[in-house]
Amino acid sequence: MLGQHETLAWASYYRREWWPALRSFVGMIDQGFGLGPRRTLIGAWHVLKANKAWAPVPTNDPDAARASMRRFYELVLAHSDLDFDPVRASELEVEWWRVHRAHQRDDAATRPELERALVDLYSYVYSAPPESMHEAARWRAEAMDLSDAWVDAGCDVDDPRLAAERRALVASYAALLDSVSRVPP
Repeated sequence: MLGQHETLAWASYYRREWWPALRSFVGMIDQGFGLGPRRTLIGAWHVLKANKAWAPVPTNDPDAARASMRRFYELVLAHSDLDFDPVRASELEVEWWRVHRAHQRDDAATRPELERALVDLYSYVYSAPPESMHEAARWRAEAMDLSDAWVDAGCDVDDPRLAAERRALVASYAALLDSVSRVPP
């Protein structure tokens, strides 16, 4: 389900369909963090605000995106057993967004740089060894490449690339769960 929610979130983001994006963020946060209905909605609202701040090209607002993601990560931190600095987590989150955009738009960043940014975020938030996060990062970067091809082709919701993207995201989350489950308490 998490991969399906994220696929719909990305498609909604690129089509600038913010209410469907919010619904998808609710599903992602519910599945990923189990914060309960009220906190899930609040967290999804912060993620939506961050995405809306990041979306405009080239006039996005990285500071506003980081501030909204910081509020999201503060919520997660307060209601989970994770241990991280929400400011640093928000910086790492928006950094992979930046690297992805550079990779997507003008090849100013490479696929390995994108994977590295994801590894940095995952290993930090989940207190896991970076080397354990490479497979999750590789699959997520693959999903991004598929999403980018979907965007380049016109954002058709019936495009089979969305199904391939979902499969890559499912593989990424499976690898992430496997890595996180091996982290000692």
